[in-house]
Amino acid sequence: MLLHRRLWRTALLLSIAWLAAVSPAQAADETLRVGSKRFTESYILAELLAQTAAPHTASPPVVRQGLGNTAIVYEALRSGAIDLYAEYTGTIALEILKGSPAETREAMNAALAPMGLGVAIPLGFNDGYALAVRAADADRFGLRTLSDLAKHPELKLGLSNEFLGRADGWKGLASRYGFTQTPTGLDHGLAYEAVAAKQIDAIDIYTTDAKIDHLGLRVLEDDRKYFPRYDAVVLYKLDLPTRLPKAWAALQTLEGKVDEHAMIAMNARAELQSVPFDVIARDFIASAGKDGKVQPPQEAKRGFTAKLFGPDLWQLARQHLLLVAVSVGVAILIGVPLAILVFPHLRLRALVLGFAGILQTVPSLALLAVLISMLGAIGALPALIALTLYSLLPIMRNTVTGLSEVPNGLRLAGTALGMTPPQSLQLVLLPLALPTLLAGVRTATAIAIGTATIAAFIGAGGFGERIVTGLALNDRELLLAGALPAAAMALISEGIFELIELVMRRRRRAPPSSLPLV
Repeated sequence: MLLHRRLWRTALLLSIAWLAAVSPAQAADETLRVGSKRFTESYILAELLAQTAAPHTASPPVVRQGLGNTAIVYEALRSGAIDLYAEYTGTIALEILKGSPAETREAMNAALAPMGLGVAIPLGFNDGYALAVRAADADRFGLRTLSDLAKHPELKLGLSNEFLGRADGWKGLASRYGFTQTPTGLDHGLAYEAVAAKQIDAIDIYTTDAKIDHLGLRVLEDDRKYFPRYDAVVLYKLDLPTRLPKAWAALQTLEGKVDEHAMIAMNARAELQSVPFDVIARDFIASAGKDGKVQPPQEAKRGFTAKLFGPDLWQLARQHLLLVAVSVGVAILIGVPLAILVFPHLRLRALVLGFAGILQTVPSLALLAVLISMLGAIGALPALIALTLYSLLPIMRNTVTGLSEVPNGLRLAGTALGMTPPQSLQLVLLPLALPTLLAGVRTATAIAIGTATIAAFIGAGGFGERIVTGLALNDRELLLAGALPAAAMALISEGIFELIELVMRRRRRAPPSSLPLV
């Protein structure tokens, strides 16, 4: 009896925490919020922008790393979740403005102004798209240009998922050059490993990627001039210069300071030396004041232990735990009463459980993208809603199953004793259904712990941040440093639920402390 009351009380407290977490509390006006996409260079540039502005802001800038592809980070900027991020002119013209790659920065600003956005601070380098093949294959097949590659339909292409869907990506490229291959969709970081292992023959690359020379790849010439220039710039909210004038003035000092060699060197430190992004940015700022060149790496490559027990471990654990606990708690508050309500009505019960089952089939990233579009926000709010929706089915289904397993004799006994339906529910049905209900909560918790790693793709934190960064860097150790703590959290939760069930079994077997006198 006491256990299910405590369960309800805990769920209530978690729901209050959920409401506090998802309430639209924006950062103070004096806080600079910097975003990044999910690849190495964008991580570094976000830190560079934040650290350049930091001495001129009242509070430390907030850096929201690895928000995903262009659509997600742009939505974060448009909705005000971030104030600026490093973008590329070709992407702005074709992906955001759906325009021409020949548009000037002035034309871009004129088109962006109605959205409250602007382009400024050209950083000094062009990071264009290109296709690359292994140097040995380039020599073997005589591949120098993209036109040469189009003559070999037997070669396998592995392209990033974003490149496959971009306006300036695969579809237009295939039309321009007459490619007939059906490319395989890959994460950008994993594509390098795949081409090195000869699982694919050609990949899309950014021209400042550090692994091009490291893996001995040959970049093919865009002989039909399909790709536009992708000059690195800052895409920002128009109110930023007036809201934070000193920080904006500091950011403008970066104009023209990062050339292609410097960017390649910084990418190499991240991908080949595992130097943290903030350290790379700090070193660049320090060295740029002397000779404008990036100093050579000073740190030895970080080992697995350093990555696993890094200074962000407890912060990520707290974020991950909050996502799981709050979403499951809210799912209990929604799912259990709803299951009780529909339990007597067979058709309505089937409809509600069927709808909850359909939600389980929606891919996590697709659901997050829909929620971002609906809410106009990133971070905890869409992540918590998604996790809550995924937790509903096991909780509701087990509640219904537990109620249906209560013997009719016990139901009738409660009625015979003069209990009202609410009293029968509280004193007879729910206590008897509690073990099955708790098993549903246990399943929902396990699902939430695993799914919460996806929340890092929209800036919600948790151990998924390490996994997302590991994917961007193709760093297996960092991937494990995110996956292992999440697995440990799942094991701990299983142990807690096992202990609760053990206590419940002992209480059911314990003899009554006293018998009523007749």
